[in-house]
Amino acid sequence: MASTIGLLGEKVGMTRIYSEDGTSIGVTVIEAGPCVVLQKKSVDKDGYNAIQLGFGKKKESRLNKPMAGHVAAAGKGGFYHIKEFKVDDPDRFEVGQEIKISDFFKTGDVVDISGITKGRGFQGVVKRYGFKGGCRTHGSMFHRAPGSIGCSAWPSRVVKGKKMPGQMGNKQVTKKNVIIVDIRDEDNALVVKGGLPGAKKGILRIYAK
Repeated sequence: MASTIGLLGEKVGMTRIYSEDGTSIGVTVIEAGPCVVLQKKSVDKDGYNAIQLGFGKKKESRLNKPMAGHVAAAGKGGFYHIKEFKVDDPDRFEVGQEIKISDFFKTGDVVDISGITKGRGFQGVVKRYGFKGGCRTHGSMFHRAPGSIGCSAWPSRVVKGKKMPGQMGNKQVTKKNVIIVDIRDEDNALVVKGGLPGAKKGILRIYAK
């Protein structure tokens, strides 16, 4: 089983840094971890190897009884976000162990980062897919409509997958091969090159390659 070990983090926002030659580089800052190991899963017991990580402290008074019992073994309180990551050997982790950025990553590493894109509601084809639209002058009655969508005698239906108006955004997207520019363990800050999916304070999963 391939390992997809990683961390949970929160998107802080974007800024820029400058390289030695003065080139401006757009970067995203992530508050990554510390994450706490809440549970270990194994092939023998669960059918697969994984660890369950908690991120984002939550008051114990806000936990329901099943969740309070679940996190009790770790002894680190409750968490707003709990996710699993596949690992080759779960026995090298201990329940209650805190994991920081430097435990998995170093500057220059290439990672995959997954997040939920910004939800933009129900949108038309011009905004959703970049359709050009029709003329806006000379009495044109065709502006932002999609135009003809069906076929004639055969197959007499709208083909599946046609670009149509609909829900835009609010989907899980993974950006691959993101370069780590800087790591600041004391601030739990991970700085990566380029933009990432989602809004500020959105939850991200950072996967080691």
